[in-house]
Amino acid sequence: MKQNILTTGELLNNQGKLNQAGYAYQLVKSYNRKAIKANPLRIKEWDYYLITNDSFGLALTVADNSYMSLLSATFLDFNAKTEHTFSPMSFFTFGKLGLPSSSKSGDIHVQKPNMEIHICHENNRRHLLVSIPNFNKQESLKADILLTEMYDDTMVIATPYLENPKAFYYNQKIIGMKAEGTVHCNDTVHHFIPENSYGILDWGRGVWTYENTWYWSAANGKIGNDLFGFNLGYGFGDTSKASENMIFYKGKAHKLDRVQFLIPSLQNGQPDYMKPWTFTSNDGRFESSFNPILDRSSKTKVAVLESDQHQVFGYFNGKAILDDQAVVEFKDFLGFAEKVHNKW
Repeated sequence: MKQNILTTGELLNNQGKLNQAGYAYQLVKSYNRKAIKANPLRIKEWDYYLITNDSFGLALTVADNSYMSLLSATFLDFNAKTEHTFSPMSFFTFGKLGLPSSSKSGDIHVQKPNMEIHICHENNRRHLLVSIPNFNKQESLKADILLTEMYDDTMVIATPYLENPKAFYYNQKIIGMKAEGTVHCNDTVHHFIPENSYGILDWGRGVWTYENTWYWSAANGKIGNDLFGFNLGYGFGDTSKASENMIFYKGKAHKLDRVQFLIPSLQNGQPDYMKPWTFTSNDGRFESSFNPILDRSSKTKVAVLESDQHQVFGYFNGKAILDDQAVVEFKDFLGFAEKVHNKW
């Protein structure tokens, strides 16, 4: 598939439609919520951070989905293979959380009685502050984390929807940020140190259709002394102009074509998320097995809203082929893969 590279300019035209579909390595298109012409109920904006090392992780979400907003924090213990999530919701926010129009600048400050999140840009770093008095029963969670971007490139994609010309998804994934800081949880102080701790940002802005399924996987770390990571995904919208699949190595992105997630099935045909998965690409440049250790799952149904989410953490074993045909092999490389089905 020939993939279209985005050029600099406005994301939407005066009719509220994408000016251009495709991919880039930075946010070359300017997003403006006021330029959207679709039903305001369908606007969705979020910042999702995942910070991990080999032993534990912290996931944070600030999402304004117009008719509802979500703050979420998850503490992941990879050794014990456990997780706990706290996700308070509010309704009919319609952009009141004030999420920035770019990932490059603009701060987020959300203060609720049960949760407080601050995400600030400071000296080319991102400063994350979180406080939850009753994170797990009577136990609190506090986090203070600094993230520093290490790659020159990021993954950016602008995706339209065939069924609604005013629907779109503008997304950036920043892979391999160096992380340092602390998480106070369960009467224990957990430390992220820059030598072995990494962060991912999933920055998303768009107008979504009601029902969607997506697959997403990402990982970051080191192979020897060199930074390595990847972003893989598909499942919604018209991706005929570009995929979001990229390898990151030594600070540079290497674009892939299509990658498929092969999830084993139970006898009833439902996915068996905790059995080994397989990842394969149509261009032969990414082949990997995936051995799960933890399924962070949730299933909710409230009126016409439904969500079935499985974010599975585990270890990748395989190889990636760079643009210059060099082969990078990875073994027991910690990351995640997810399948999400939403009616929202």
